[in-house]
Amino acid sequence: MPEQRAAITGLGTYVPEKILTNAELEKMVDTSDEWITTRTGIRERRIAAPGEATSDLAREAARRALADAGVEAREIDLIIVATNTPDMLFPATACLLQESLGAERAGAFDLLAGCTGFIYALVTGGQFIAAGGAQTVLAVGAETLSRIVNWRDRNTCVLFGDGAGAAVLRAAPAGYGLLASRLGAHGAGGPLLCLPAGGSRRPACRETVEQDLHFVHMNGREVFKFAVKTMEEGTRGVMEDAGLSVADIDFLIPHQANIRIIDAAVKRLGLAPERVLVNVDRYGNTSTASIPLALQEARQAGRIKDGDNVVLVGFGAGLTWAAAAVRWFDARRPE
Repeated sequence: MPEQRAAITGLGTYVPEKILTNAELEKMVDTSDEWITTRTGIRERRIAAPGEATSDLAREAARRALADAGVEAREIDLIIVATNTPDMLFPATACLLQESLGAERAGAFDLLAGCTGFIYALVTGGQFIAAGGAQTVLAVGAETLSRIVNWRDRNTCVLFGDGAGAAVLRAAPAGYGLLASRLGAHGAGGPLLCLPAGGSRRPACRETVEQDLHFVHMNGREVFKFAVKTMEEGTRGVMEDAGLSVADIDFLIPHQANIRIIDAAVKRLGLAPERVLVNVDRYGNTSTASIPLALQEARQAGRIKDGDNVVLVGFGAGLTWAAAAVRWFDARRPE
């Protein structure tokens, strides 16, 4: 009996109302609009309101995804929330989301894989469906990164934004759905992108707070090199696993971290710009939310069509990387 593939049958996204522009950042830290846009491509980002937590953003995205899929919360078998900024260390943000949605039947857990988390969640949810362990999975990427950046550090605070994206996964018709995936990690690179304190290694104390160890720390140069290499290799590898080539890619959805990373990887792959979605200029790096935000934008703009070969590829803290090849299923197509 052939393995049952999973397809994305509904998408939903949510970003906070507040927009923080580069011009506003110029008043907060020693930087300039020209410096930010030249090095990152970012012009503005969204910032969560006071009291607005990751689970709140996730709930709005999830509700929209469920409505898009025509699915009731009670039908969900499993909720996976990929996040680096949970509401709290425990309980899992996925459990908070389960309660707020009224998804009483669903199992729920969080997944931590840096900015690559949404692809990890998508692949994991797809495997539950393939194995017969679930019929309906909700995969979510949600972040409030504005809470863990040092607004005095011009090298990191300009990069990140808040947002959420959710996907409903169900069994795909023959020939559609998740064709292949690759998940990878380079643990030796962990210190290159981390939040040093707040865990069991360096519990919160006066010294860790005074030393700004509860904020994102990043070696941008080394992360850049890792990102370009793994995005190219991951894309080529996953297409090979699917029995296809890079020339068969109809659309690429890369993690939206930095325009220079995206441009370098796309150039190495030899893809035309019109086959790639870029929205980092409007949202910044939203980590686990960036790929579903970009995927939904491409879909709503009609840039992805039924039967297209779509590749999702990303990298993140860990260091992690992942790629997934999907034959797009338009659940709203006429039968």
